[in-house]
Amino acid sequence: MKQLEDYLRDYAQSSPMKIALQNAEGSLTYNELWTAVCDRATELLMNQSSVYVTRANQGFDFVIDYLAAHKSGKVIIPLEKDLPDVQFQDIIELTAQATIPEVVSDILFTTGTTGKQKGTMISQSIIISDAENLIDAQGFSSDITFIITGPLNHIGSLSKIWPSIIVGATIYIMDGIKDLNTFFNVVKNASSKVATFQVPASLRMLIQFGEKQLKDCAEKFDFIETGAAPISQADMEILCKLLPNTRLYNTYASTETGIIATHNFNDGYCVAGCLGKPMKHSAITIDDNGFIVCEGKTLMVGYYGDTDETNRVLHDNKIFTKDKGNIDKEGRLQLVGREGDIINVGGFKINPVEVEDVAKSMPEIADCICIPAPHPVLGIALRLLYVVKEYHSVEKRAIAKHLASKLESYKVPQLYTQVEKVERTYNGKLYRKAYLPK
Repeated sequence: MKQLEDYLRDYAQSSPMKIALQNAEGSLTYNELWTAVCDRATELLMNQSSVYVTRANQGFDFVIDYLAAHKSGKVIIPLEKDLPDVQFQDIIELTAQATIPEVVSDILFTTGTTGKQKGTMISQSIIISDAENLIDAQGFSSDITFIITGPLNHIGSLSKIWPSIIVGATIYIMDGIKDLNTFFNVVKNASSKVATFQVPASLRMLIQFGEKQLKDCAEKFDFIETGAAPISQADMEILCKLLPNTRLYNTYASTETGIIATHNFNDGYCVAGCLGKPMKHSAITIDDNGFIVCEGKTLMVGYYGDTDETNRVLHDNKIFTKDKGNIDKEGRLQLVGREGDIINVGGFKINPVEVEDVAKSMPEIADCICIPAPHPVLGIALRLLYVVKEYHSVEKRAIAKHLASKLESYKVPQLYTQVEKVERTYNGKLYRKAYLPK
């Protein structure tokens, strides 16, 4: 099987002067990148350990390390760039305690939003299958610049390096979107059309504060992918209006399942929760309890050092997720919600995402989260924590009235609290655990 580094070597030979990596500091051609990878691989071979644990910073050195680890036959474990030293050392000690299957090339730790962090083992075969899924479904090509702004230890960003190298595209790395002008300058100054992956929270920021710039750059965007968390109906519709000629993909993926399904919501069917059809190496079914079950070549090898948890999630060559969904008559996956997120109020089971989407459709609301709260009569009630946009104001009664006009009465929160911010993980997911009773 051809591996990721083989594609890099081929482009170094056939297109040596093509730009492979860019950032604010400079660039590396495919030939320069390949040379650096070979040199680093030689250094890594001097270390007897079969595992290479490193922090995934947003620089060229991490990309070189990542590819060099593969070339040298080591298992790479990329961790958060700001991970405290104590936790970093814990991972080193943890990964020295168990045998790693020979096929494993990467161990990616999940975000831990629904439980403890787990080391997800993937192989080169999985990497190539994920990349081919994206190339086939989203049209990655050599004549784009893919802008990566998210952390490179996370599959949402790391998985965009894979197809970009396979097709010989240019990768531009940024350390988040800390300044909108900087981001849009990268878009404007790119020598080709651009593509990017942005979590819904980042897209919402671009919509709120960069609407004019999005319009001005509309013709530069080839496609934009979002995922990791649900995108609201309102944000989807606004993006379609701002970028009418851009492919806008909503994608279903996880570290465990790989890249599974995608849908261009700018192609006539713009419905929140629609994640489209399975990609070429993937298949999706819904079990008797309404949970999404994934099959195909992109499924993880297993959880590192945790056979019981692996067997609970992965068996019969299928990943049994905690995500609720259904498949419509067109064969498109529709995400309903996550099992642990459902709130039971007086016997009614409520998906908080539905409430949040409607609330965020109000022009005054910048962000929000719907959580369970103790209630003297109901036992459990819905509370909406909301952030108001700068220079705006909104009364609680107006929010309740808006929700009541769009939702069944039992889905309308009884309690409302304005807050400065809503807690999210680094990849944009609502951090619901932060709001659970202590």
